[in-house]
Amino acid sequence: MITSSAPPIDTPVPLRIGTDGEIDGATRVYRKYLGDLGGVYYDAAAYDQHVGEQGRDLLVYYVHEHSYQSGPGALVVGTSTLLPGVVGEEYALTRGHLHERADRAELYHCLRGHGVMLLDTIDGQSTAIELRAGDAVNVPGHWVHRSVNIGDEPFTTLFSYNADAGQDYELIARAGGMKTLILRDGSGWRQVPNPKHTGYERGGA
Repeated sequence: MITSSAPPIDTPVPLRIGTDGEIDGATRVYRKYLGDLGGVYYDAAAYDQHVGEQGRDLLVYYVHEHSYQSGPGALVVGTSTLLPGVVGEEYALTRGHLHERADRAELYHCLRGHGVMLLDTIDGQSTAIELRAGDAVNVPGHWVHRSVNIGDEPFTTLFSYNADAGQDYELIARAGGMKTLILRDGSGWRQVPNPKHTGYERGGA
């Protein structure tokens, strides 16, 4: 009798992914509400006013994920749906993150809507990539990234990254926000320096 010490092989998993961002077969779903985003927007007074008008339980974005294991060879596949809105002059946004394993890359493919992927590096580079349905951006490792909805409908992206990547959400907060802001400019958008940004430091140093 022949035996093998190889680990068991995972079974392929079919997923149905809708343009509304819902995944049939998701292993995790989480939602972020307006009250969860204190300190994320540049204009704190405008944020407080928005909370007062809309309430802390206003849904801002939701994420569906599928992950079948946690090993370094596995992928997390998911969708992020960011609802439209403006706080002060700043468009609706996600918290953003750098991967805890900073060299891990991530792919984003826009399924619906009109948005911007805002990107920074620890050493000071910054860029913004506009996305519409059918567009994608391959985010290399070592780039902090955040989604911004600059349209008037939900902005939904399909994403995938290594399951061992992890996320560091506090890096941006420690830096006073990302290096630049995406602001409303008439019917369009503009990217401007963030006066509160103090530079990125890993590990809370």
